Amino acid sequence: MFRDRQDAANQLAEALGPYAGRNPLVLAIPRGAVPMARTIAGKLGGEFDLVLVRKLCAPYQPEFAIGAIDESGWTYVAPHAIAIDAGYLAQEKCRQLETIRRRRAQYTPVRAPIDPAGRIVIVVDDGLATGATMIAALHGLKHRRPAELVCAVPVAPADSLEKIRALGVMTVCLEVPLYFQSVGQFYENFPQVEDEEVVALLAD
Repeated sequence: MFRDRQDAANQLAEALGPYAGRNPLVLAIPRGAVPMARTIAGKLGGEFDLVLVRKLCAPYQPEFAIGAIDESGWTYVAPHAIAIDAGYLAQEKCRQLETIRRRRAQYTPVRAPIDPAGRIVIVVDDGLATGATMIAALHGLKHRRPAELVCAVPVAPADSLEKIRALGVMTVCLEVPLYFQSVGQFYENFPQVEDEEVVALLAD
């Protein structure tokens, strides 16, 4: 469906054309979306930064999200995770919040995040699966009073998009496939984005 993240970013930038020239703040959910958000911000004439969130991993299944946590500590727990042991959940929240704090110190050590207040804010990810990290990101940003908040992704399943729309957020999604297993299945080339690339893009 997409050659790579660059192809997806170019297509998203075109779909986001109405925001061009309005100085939007384009925020990436690290790490995969960082090069995409950089491209989109450039094409729209906006600013580029990060919104730091982490998924909460299921016990013994680190690839399966049971929720997500944002930089403030606000937590979204998915409905299917209600039965998860409270002690495990508390430990997982602490573990992921520590990772967020470590990444903030690594990625933007000499400046604060760009203030989204009063701005058009476009949150970019390379795709939604459960939608947990996007929900956490949008929730945290809504409390910082942007003028408009937009979720922009290349691909997502319909049920995850409905969760985002239920937040009252404008959603731009290029493809909503009927059969969805993982984000990576919709990219011909889907390499991992490393911390070093994130740091370099932010420093440039």
